[in-house]
Amino acid sequence: MARGHRTIGVTITAAIRQAVLQIPASAWTPAVEPDGEIRDGAWVAEIDASSDCLTGWPKGIRLIARKERPHPGAQLRFTDADGTRLTCFATNTKHTPIAELELRHRQRARAEDRIRAARATGLRNLPLHDSAQNQIWLEIVQIALDLLAWMPLLALTAKARLREPRRLRLRLFTTAAQLVTTGRRRILRLAHHWPWTDVITNALARLEALPNPG
Repeated sequence: MARGHRTIGVTITAAIRQAVLQIPASAWTPAVEPDGEIRDGAWVAEIDASSDCLTGWPKGIRLIARKERPHPGAQLRFTDADGTRLTCFATNTKHTPIAELELRHRQRARAEDRIRAARATGLRNLPLHDSAQNQIWLEIVQIALDLLAWMPLLALTAKARLREPRRLRLRLFTTAAQLVTTGRRRILRLAHHWPWTDVITNALARLEALPNPG
């Protein structure tokens, strides 16, 4: 990101929501993924600078609206419309396509999610008294966070890849199992009645299939 170029999420007020509803269908552009592919069910549009909802805003600020079909089971908010989830962000970046700006903002939101997860994982409070001991603690937590970032990408699929660390811990990491040694082989036996046994076994198979870096 160029120095001084920023994006920030904006609360959808009644005026902003009304401005979003007035955007013509032809002005909405499909959102994109990092690989350049179209993001299914998501669109972005820029609110005209002459809109009343931007009265009093600093000159040169662009307001970008985004709408996306919610995932199954998600509850819409009163600010949403037409069965889609509405969000907005402001940016001072000029001459950049809005789909690219929205992708940048979305990726930044993922970074903030990582920070929030880090606090919940062990960075909210330092548990030890000595600074050297806390340094070791921080290094251990950072290793855990790296594993939490890469494991879902490499081993999980579909919705499981998007789970929060707390849910991963409850469903995958604390699963009861038996480690049995027989015929010079070690076998991990998971409970068949556990609802996420298939997710765990598929994840282990995907990890085992990865090429050995050595």
